[in-house]
Amino acid sequence: MSNGDENPAPIAPPPGDLQAATAPRQRADAVRNRARILAAAERVFAEHDPRSVTMQQIAKAAGVGRATLYRGFPDPPAIATALLDEHERHLQGRMIYGPPPLGPGAPPAERLAAFYAAMLDLLEQHLPLALGAETGPARYTTGAYAFWRLHVRTLLAAGGVDDPDALADTALAPLAPELYHHQRHAQGIPPERIAASLALLARALLRPGRT
Repeated sequence: MSNGDENPAPIAPPPGDLQAATAPRQRADAVRNRARILAAAERVFAEHDPRSVTMQQIAKAAGVGRATLYRGFPDPPAIATALLDEHERHLQGRMIYGPPPLGPGAPPAERLAAFYAAMLDLLEQHLPLALGAETGPARYTTGAYAFWRLHVRTLLAAGGVDDPDALADTALAPLAPELYHHQRHAQGIPPERIAASLALLARALLRPGRT
């Protein structure tokens, strides 16, 4: 006859141990959800007008609830910004550390022309994301725009422009995603022609021989 001591009841782990065990699983779930959301959102932005994409569309495509979606992102532009951020950071690295003319070492006019060409390439490859993230006033509030503006202002100042602060945003205006969309898809202008026109603009704004 058993005395009850041969098979003692299992002892529950302390609450702290339970929290430690569940935290990595929760983090892994969050990482998987984020990856799923971003992958689905990229498809949604590509298949619809990026300026009218809704959180409901993204949640449905990702197979997650809207509450899960809102825990990670406040709105569709924030999701588009997260997707675009990696591509923009890569370009920023090339501008800081890469070879001339995009990187340091070339005259300001040549660097500005190279910057225009690189930005047009970014827009050509990721226009749906740019339209979703940088339409209207939102364009001027992103960290990337502040970086582009500082870069262009620095080039304008180095090139002898009298008022680089006033001109910096004007020099960036041709890179607005909505304008590029209009030129490419409404007017049918190929990227090479747009790049060539902006190279002319860069050389008109700056003195080509000045460093």
